[in-house]
Amino acid sequence: MTRQAIELATSVSSAFVSDADSDGLVGLAFSTLNSVSPRPQKTFFDNIMSELAQPVFTAALDLDGSGTYEFGTIDASKFTGNLMFTPVNASSGFWQFDSNSYSVGGKTVTRSNATPAIADTGTSLLLLDPEVVQAYYAQVPSAVYDSTTGGYVYDCSEDLPEFAVAVGDNYMANIPGSGITFAPVSSKTCFGGIQSNSGSDLQIFGDVLLKHHFVVFHGESELLGMAAKAE
Repeated sequence: MTRQAIELATSVSSAFVSDADSDGLVGLAFSTLNSVSPRPQKTFFDNIMSELAQPVFTAALDLDGSGTYEFGTIDASKFTGNLMFTPVNASSGFWQFDSNSYSVGGKTVTRSNATPAIADTGTSLLLLDPEVVQAYYAQVPSAVYDSTTGGYVYDCSEDLPEFAVAVGDNYMANIPGSGITFAPVSSKTCFGGIQSNSGSDLQIFGDVLLKHHFVVFHGESELLGMAAKAE
């Protein structure tokens, strides 16, 4: 492929500059979100999709912060069981879908007022409606909201319950209790990977969740597929 438009930043945050693991960002949402100016442009994925063996890309993120993206193929060795697909609402520009239930420690709750969700590998945390976050941390005895860190923290020694959240109507994406913690705040206190979206009109399923699943982004059919990652 030739003639792919890119946009160069004129300034970036100090946090971005100091991140030795990041060289930049490749937008993999739909082209309606592409902010290249003065003329709108298609994304890298939209431009190459017709040239791929399959109009897909996949994400297999690892717990250590590494992982792989593959374009045009679905590697069956990277997941177990069946891929479960759900339609996405591409009109928003995001890989957006409904998520109307969750479970804490195996107990499922159905929600009629859930905001839509998006899958976003560029977001680190799992950002959910406030009532879901409160329900989870109600089951963590030492959990408190800490305004200094901007989220829920708890004793690192906690035995955290597992959590799962719906991706469409036919898949519950789970996180084991051992996968909930995002980072230590101190030698005794940890910051949770499940946090509030602060009443936003979207829930964002970021890497804390996606690291435990193999994810297929089907551009032509506008579908999102998930399955358990292979060990």
